[in-house]
Amino acid sequence: MTDDSMVKRKNDHLDIVLDARRANTSTLTGFADYRFVHCALPQLHLDDIDLSTRFFHKTVNAPMLISSMTGGAERAKTINHHLAEAAQHLGIALAIGSQRVALQSGSDHGLTKQLRRIAPDIPLLGNIGAGQLREPQGIDWARRAVEMIEADALIVHLNPLQEAVQQGGDRDWRGVLQAIGTLVTSLEVPVVVKEVGAGISPEVARALVEEGVAMIDVAGAGGTSWAAVEAERAINETQRRVAMAFAGWGTPTAQAIRAVRQTLPETPLIASGGIRDGVDAAKAIRLGADLVGQAAAVLESATESSQAVIEHFEVVIQQLRIACFCTGSADLHALRAAVLLDDRGVPLEAPHG
Repeated sequence: MTDDSMVKRKNDHLDIVLDARRANTSTLTGFADYRFVHCALPQLHLDDIDLSTRFFHKTVNAPMLISSMTGGAERAKTINHHLAEAAQHLGIALAIGSQRVALQSGSDHGLTKQLRRIAPDIPLLGNIGAGQLREPQGIDWARRAVEMIEADALIVHLNPLQEAVQQGGDRDWRGVLQAIGTLVTSLEVPVVVKEVGAGISPEVARALVEEGVAMIDVAGAGGTSWAAVEAERAINETQRRVAMAFAGWGTPTAQAIRAVRQTLPETPLIASGGIRDGVDAAKAIRLGADLVGQAAAVLESATESSQAVIEHFEVVIQQLRIACFCTGSADLHALRAAVLLDDRGVPLEAPHG
C-alpha cells in the first residue's frame, strides 16, 4: 500500500467515524442488562470520592483512557495535540492511534516527542498494528513507535475482521501471536493488546498473557463497527455486502469484560467499545475493568479544541463520581464490590483482580 493510499484510508476512517450513522454496530454493549442497587444513604461527601488509580507506575486522577482513534491523516496532528492537552489537564491516560503511516512514510503527522512535551505527566501509549510485527522491520518499527513519542507503553491492535473486509487488507495472520511474544521480550516498555471493536475472548487473552502481554483492552462490540466503516469505503457493491454482513459481529463489551476477568483474575484490563457515559464506565469497572476507554465518543470534541475534550471528560468523570456516590462507594475499590444486578435481578459476585 502506498503512502498516499494509507493517508487517504485514514482520512476516510475519520470522516466515517465522525458520522456515527455510518459506523455504529447493530450490536449492543450489554451494559443495559445490569443495574446497580441504589444506596439512598451513602454517608459520603460527593467531592471526597477518590477516583484515582495507578496506570503503568503513574497516578491518574480518574480511571479513564482516551483510546486510540487517529492515525496518519494530516489533521490527526491537530486532533492529537488537543487530546494531549486535555489529558494533561485532566490527569488521565492517552493512547494515540496507529503510527503505521508515520513509521512507513517520511511524514510524522504530529506523532513526535512534542506530544510528550504537551503531556509530560500522564501515561502515554503508542500504537502499532499486529500485522506490522510480522514484517522484517516489525520490531524496529515498534521501538521507533515508542521512541517517537516517548511512550510509557505500546499498544498492539488486533483487527482481523477489518483487514479481512478491507480492500488490500492484511490477510495472513500466521505467526502474529509469536511475533507479539518476541516484541514483549524485545521492548523496554510494557505491551498492551487491544481489539478494535469485536472483543477479545478469554482464550485469546490467556494466550497473550502467556506471551508476556502486560494488559488487555477487550474493546468489545457495541460502539464503532470497523466492518461497517469498511463497507462505507467499499469499491463495489459485492465488497460492501461482504463487509456489512459483519456489521454486528463481535462480543459485547460487558460480556467480554466479565469473561476475560473470570479467566484472568489478576491481569489488568481496559474496557472500551461503546462506553457512552460515566454510568457505563462504573458498570465496566464493577464487572472487572481497571480502566475505561473512549474513542469515537470524544472524536468530534477532539476536532474542535482541547477545551471541548476537557468538557466532554469532565461530564463523564462527574457521572462516574455520582455513580460511586449513589452506590455508597468511597473509591474504585469500593465500587468493585457495589451490588450490581443482572437482567434477572440476581446480584453478581464481585470480580477479582
